[in-house]
Amino acid sequence: MSASPSPKIQRALLSVSDKSGLAQFASILVDAGVELFSTGGTRKNLEEAGLPVRDVAEYTGFPEMMDGRVKTLHPRVHGGLLCRRDNPAHMASAAEHGIEMFDLVVVNLYPFEETIAREEVTVEEAIEQIDIGGPSMVRSAAKNHEFVTVATDPEQYEAIAEQIKTSGSTTPKLRRQLAVDAFTSTAMYDAAITGYLSFVSEEASGETDDDGSQENDGVPEEVSIDLLHVDSLRYGENPHQEAFLFEFANASPNSLVNAEQLNGKELSYNNLLDLDAALAIARSLPSPGVAVLKHSNPCGAATADTLGEAIEKAWAGDPVSAFGSVLGVNVPVDAAMAECLAEPGKFVEAIVAPEFTPEALEILTTKPKWKANVRLLAVGEVAPGHGQYQWRQIDGGMLCQTGDDLADDPTEWNVVTEAKPSDAQQAELEFAWAACRHVKSNAIVLSADRALVGVGAGQMSRVDSVEIAIRKADERVKGSVLASDAFFPFDDSIHAAAKAGVVAIIQPGGSRRDDEVIAACNKHGLPMVFTGKRHFRH
Repeated sequence: MSASPSPKIQRALLSVSDKSGLAQFASILVDAGVELFSTGGTRKNLEEAGLPVRDVAEYTGFPEMMDGRVKTLHPRVHGGLLCRRDNPAHMASAAEHGIEMFDLVVVNLYPFEETIAREEVTVEEAIEQIDIGGPSMVRSAAKNHEFVTVATDPEQYEAIAEQIKTSGSTTPKLRRQLAVDAFTSTAMYDAAITGYLSFVSEEASGETDDDGSQENDGVPEEVSIDLLHVDSLRYGENPHQEAFLFEFANASPNSLVNAEQLNGKELSYNNLLDLDAALAIARSLPSPGVAVLKHSNPCGAATADTLGEAIEKAWAGDPVSAFGSVLGVNVPVDAAMAECLAEPGKFVEAIVAPEFTPEALEILTTKPKWKANVRLLAVGEVAPGHGQYQWRQIDGGMLCQTGDDLADDPTEWNVVTEAKPSDAQQAELEFAWAACRHVKSNAIVLSADRALVGVGAGQMSRVDSVEIAIRKADERVKGSVLASDAFFPFDDSIHAAAKAGVVAIIQPGGSRRDDEVIAACNKHGLPMVFTGKRHFRH
């Protein structure tokens, strides 16, 4: 398609949900002699700014109706967007029906993504935020971008305004790029709607047919994943790999991707992986809680009466591994925690927390040798997980599962041994169980005084994980409790734990040899709890 001469922009149609920068942009258009047409709230916003604007309903001769659902879906609107100015038949039809040409369309869509990101939003509320007229105008304008300029984001206003002030029109190059942006915008908008409606209400739980059968268990045949490019990272897991950060269009404001970086070097691919794992652990710990991570596995985690105590206990879990670690915290970082981290011999790569007190921020950015480099991320409220869908790429496709981030109910656990855990042991078992699910399988953790003292992670044999956890704990293993993310297939690990000084065990149960494992616990007088739920993490 050859580029036609850039038409002078004489009329603009404005209908926006996000009104930031609108009045200033519209004022520039008016100064350039552009006639403004608008609807509803956008028209009122322009009128309040003292700008002349024509009502679309007055132009079409058809009033807004059905609570604003129908207002721009009219031939006099879309004819003015789709008409080819170089086609005599098109222009004759426009003249016959009193259709005026729109040279500029300024539209951004109802805030569907923001609406569904709100907790407890109803399906009815979400559906009302599905824009129909907006995407229709955007697509019409973008299709006819040879003649029509389309703006879908306030950040585009400046470039458009500069060209209009200079020449009264926009360049073909700019119109083409804006059209690409427009189609990207509507495609992602539709993807967000598709994804939401595919997993909500009765559809998500699986509706039954008339015969009582369940079709596809409520899983949609096709799913679109809506991602926005946020940043290009320095490199991936290794320097020879390229890496990029993308954000789900409906990501929560309190998500890691939306965290505010208060200090430090730019985030790396590995930093983000570790911070994500640290944030997940922090969410599951009682408050105030701290998790210390290395390579996505906790080398320490603790909760205490104060945050200062919690970080001391968490760091002591494995001080050697904690050097150069990433921390997750579920309450605001205070001066006591900051002073602990600023002590000589300690080094932290990054910390994610709800926020940092001014005193803590001052300490962390002025005292340690690594003060200029430590990445401090404020993520806002650290709320418990809610089992949202998680995606992972494999060769040729994607795996999807609900997140394993819902708290377990201790009232559903069973004590299967002759010895029963004391109240103190029960509380310790609950802490160990909360931490264990965040360790890579095969996972074994030892805890004492609500702090990890030994971790065995990612081994091919569960007995190897037990031996590593015991070796890491050293003398602290005496009096600790042990948590295992999956059942013990043999009783060898029970004997090793008892010999080392473990006083109670928690595990899912479910092995064919459960009776042998229970018998081993009874032999050593160890209480053991079966949770009935496995927590593999691969």
